[in-house]
Amino acid sequence: MGKLRITWKRSTIRRPEDQKRTVRALGLRKLNQTVEHDDNPAIRGMVDKVSHLVECVVVDDEGGTSHELA
Repeated sequence: MGKLRITWKRSTIRRPEDQKRTVRALGLRKLNQTVEHDDNPAIRGMVDKVSHLVECVVVDDEGGTSHELA
């Protein structure tokens, strides 16, 4: 499996508390910060929940090629 590169793009101000906690649980602390996580169903579910706040790119293990997660 590859990795997911997740970048926080939109603020959590005036968002429900569970979305704020999800962004923090992904390891994002500052706007425009990027983190990498292993690609697994738990992380994908978290990204789906806050997909309107983050940008996610799939990174392959081998050559570093990537494509945006739809």
